[in-house]
Amino acid sequence: MADKGFTHFDSQGSAIMVDVSAKDTTSRSATARGYIKMSEETFRAVKGGTAKKGDVLGVARIAGIMAAKRTAEIIPLCHPLNFDQCTIDFELSDKNNSIEAICTVKLSGKTGAEMEALTGVSAALLTIYDMCKAIDRAMVIDNIRLMEKSGGKSGLFKREETSGPPPSD
Repeated sequence: MADKGFTHFDSQGSAIMVDVSAKDTTSRSATARGYIKMSEETFRAVKGGTAKKGDVLGVARIAGIMAAKRTAEIIPLCHPLNFDQCTIDFELSDKNNSIEAICTVKLSGKTGAEMEALTGVSAALLTIYDMCKAIDRAMVIDNIRLMEKSGGKSGLFKREETSGPPPSD
């Protein structure tokens, strides 16, 4: 089992960027998910493509990909990564008036893509909020989490949960 200590501190407790120079380049991937819950009116506008600001999900998809690619500029001590692929997908729930964003990042490298997948999901959901806030400031972004990661020394992590929207109020 891998050492569970914090890796971003040296022996004196100073913050450091982890030295990955001795690591092997391997195929790596990470998938993260999160939700935004909204009013029925807002959900219908997004789903029907009638929001005043345009194609909400199309813009959110691009925002999520762009943010994932720039994670090292946003999160201190993250390594810049070259992706082989980054996707943002959406699952809409009529029952809960919610949208689930799913970001998957794939690459060959010396460090994983968990932060990039989480950043991509976060930016996609924040973009949905931004584009819809004129009609619904009460939207809630919730349950952003890593679902799966593969590759590297620590191997496979897979969250033990079923997918689905948050419970309806």
